[in-house]
Amino acid sequence: MMICYFTASGNCLYVARRIGGNLLSIPQLMRQDAIEIEDDAVGVVCPCYNCEMPMMVREFMRKAHIQAEYFFFIYTYGAGFGEAYAHAKLAAEEEGLTLSYVNAIQMVDNFIPYFDMQEQIDTLPKKNVEGQLEAVCADIDARKTTDVEITDATRAQMAMYRKRLADVWLKKDTALSYTVNDSCIRCGICAKVCPANNITVTPDGVRFSDHCEVCYACLHNCPKHAIHMPLEAGTTQFRNEHVTLNDIVEANQ
Repeated sequence: MMICYFTASGNCLYVARRIGGNLLSIPQLMRQDAIEIEDDAVGVVCPCYNCEMPMMVREFMRKAHIQAEYFFFIYTYGAGFGEAYAHAKLAAEEEGLTLSYVNAIQMVDNFIPYFDMQEQIDTLPKKNVEGQLEAVCADIDARKTTDVEITDATRAQMAMYRKRLADVWLKKDTALSYTVNDSCIRCGICAKVCPANNITVTPDGVRFSDHCEVCYACLHNCPKHAIHMPLEAGTTQFRNEHVTLNDIVEANQ
């Protein structure tokens, strides 16, 4: 079994590890000229970005040539996932794949413009993450299948989400509005955890480019909490307790 994952604050890496198999980083795969993945079971684990998958994951679905008898999609989310299942099914169908199974695991939502990370962390016991993971792993081990209906109304709603994501929530130039305060020590961690190679660190400072994935890996993993965006709901950073900073670096560098 192969698991292709996208992670910024560690949730999806932890889920991928719990599912097991051969783990493949989507940011690393995307730097290859061609992506060939073949196994009896292949899965994608990624966060849900306002009812959609991250831009890079959608690009991965278009670029990768995946062959699997059992193809599944697992999202992590905080507040809700809306039409995310339909997005996964349609993305698979567009590439000639049958989506065998899809599910979502509620964890900490790292979308800091809306969510205070400390409040999110405090709600973790109520979410029973381990129980959710055990159920998902059991489903995959048993090769359980799920059916997702896609109606004309669903397709219309999906098209709206995609446009809104690209135009508002996940703009590629988002990081150009980030600021770096005087606590920055030019350690380069932000550049190393960025899955899109969107950050350059020199002795003179930190420079952001215009191909941001809006994953917030740089904000959450900065050891000095020096990177900030204009709107933040709280001051707490978040990284999954089972994942280290080095894990994120190794996944995204």
